[in-house]
Amino acid sequence: MSNNFLNPVTTQTWANGRHIVRCVKVIQETWDVRTFCFMADQPIMFFFKPGQFVTLELEIEGQPVMRSYTISSSPSVPYSFSVTIKRVPGGKVSNWLHDTLHEGQELAVHGPVGLFNAIDFSSPKVLYLSGGVGITPVMSMARWYYDTNANVDMVFIHSARSPKDIIYHRELEHMASRIDNFSLHLICEKHGLGEPWAGYRGYLNHKMLELMAPDFLEREVFCCGPTPYMNAVKRLLETNGFDMKRYHEESFGATPPEARADAVEQAEQAADAPEVDAADLHLVEFTSSGKSIRVGPGETVHAAAAKLGMMIPKACGMGICGTCKVLKLGGEVEMDHNGGITEDDEAEGYILSCCSVPKGDVRIEF
Repeated sequence: MSNNFLNPVTTQTWANGRHIVRCVKVIQETWDVRTFCFMADQPIMFFFKPGQFVTLELEIEGQPVMRSYTISSSPSVPYSFSVTIKRVPGGKVSNWLHDTLHEGQELAVHGPVGLFNAIDFSSPKVLYLSGGVGITPVMSMARWYYDTNANVDMVFIHSARSPKDIIYHRELEHMASRIDNFSLHLICEKHGLGEPWAGYRGYLNHKMLELMAPDFLEREVFCCGPTPYMNAVKRLLETNGFDMKRYHEESFGATPPEARADAVEQAEQAADAPEVDAADLHLVEFTSSGKSIRVGPGETVHAAAAKLGMMIPKACGMGICGTCKVLKLGGEVEMDHNGGITEDDEAEGYILSCCSVPKGDVRIEF
């Protein structure tokens, strides 16, 4: 067959890094949950692995703030991406997003990153277990398989507080009505007056699981939700002999509040620390700024920058979000990350400064 009719893709594609995007749509999913849809001014194809997340770079009350959110859309709709966010009582960022972020507004995002995804753990039979707004990554996975007509047997079990709190309710029912390889089961903890509900009530338990997915022991499990929910799911599966090597959960959770470097505090801690032998100190040189500093054993590249008053963007502080990625021009580091950087980035010399400890003198482009 001739390939003359095929044109090469000239549109730019997404890569892990910092990108400026514009909010193009805001969707009210439930009374306290909204979906924010983003596009780039110049067409970009937002390819990612369903289940991965991005970090939003925001400015709230004059202060830089970073927060990580799972991408809820599917890469099968590549010219935009969406995040779905629940308003949290007293939540600084979620309330700001609900009250302030509107169509036409620009912001920077970092990503996509994340080990929790449908591509790296593909299986012909999957079980999605979600609670509350934890539905977002597994919804991305389900949308991907639905849109691509994948031959994957999906069981989707979602737990919500009440019928009015079920995110994507109509879309889930539409998907279940259209294909026979998508089995939907919804559980509501309670229901209020005037809220008819004929589905499962209470909390997910073994009897429910046996009814919904009698072959759950044969499935790849993807789980996301509040920590107590995920802990309960793990106990349920372990008690019933599930092979936990086939269990995957979204582990980055909520980004720690105000998780950014504080140079003054770091300097004070360093002043109180015991003296270190000069032979054990390593020189960290930041080439773009022309600054350098010697750090002791166990200190990260990010801490070195903070001592010099330089603020490398950071969100999670655990090597998950990928926000603090910098280019290492020379030297060796020990990087203990949690999926926030790709093998390709590592091969090109990039490191995550928050979890990279110099093993000798190093040179960083920053």
